[in-house]
Amino acid sequence: MDGGQMARFRLEEGELTHVLHPKQIVAYRGRPEGRSDRFMDLKGMYRKRKLLRADLAGPCEFLAALPPGYHMKDVRLEGGSDLLFELRHLFYYTGGIRMESKLLRMKMMLASQELWKMKFSGTGHIGILTNGPVYELELHPEEPLFVDARCVVAYPEQARIELCVYGNHLASQHMSYHWKMSGTGQVLVQAGPSNRELEQELNGDGLIKRFFREVLPFGGVFIK
Repeated sequence: MDGGQMARFRLEEGELTHVLHPKQIVAYRGRPEGRSDRFMDLKGMYRKRKLLRADLAGPCEFLAALPPGYHMKDVRLEGGSDLLFELRHLFYYTGGIRMESKLLRMKMMLASQELWKMKFSGTGHIGILTNGPVYELELHPEEPLFVDARCVVAYPEQARIELCVYGNHLASQHMSYHWKMSGTGQVLVQAGPSNRELEQELNGDGLIKRFFREVLPFGGVFIK
């Protein structure tokens, strides 16, 4: 698979890949019958929606276009994984991977505004779409990790999680909500949304203008 705004896949004889966004396939080389599109019913596990997927069997190769600004992360699974993903991040998964929905605990439902997460098992690969590069951070049983809630791609099922802000009063006033996470395993974190204040600073906003935007009530609204 290549990086950038196009992903290239090459499948050998006997290999199978399920693509959850068939319209993104822009070029295909192989036997015409090697592609079979179908409605995928996840047994009502994810908001009872049906998703159209493309099943591609090797030998073949194809190109898939990625949305502007998005990155593709290939995750290798062997045997099982306790990571929970949002289905919207999933672009493809290979034969041998099984999906299972996990109903979230009530506390997590209220905090994340999601009812379900997806858990994968088996041996193979999954591909996830993210806003930027993905990094793996190790959790600690006692020392919490604070992660911007908008940047969490996947986390261990048994992790202890709270929605919070941290730091002193000024810091907590000017940050997005974070997950306070502890436990064992790894968290997948993506680069966050663009920072409008940083972009303005890089584009030449003066120090005084930035100061009043931060200090005055509703300064970010009235001072452009």
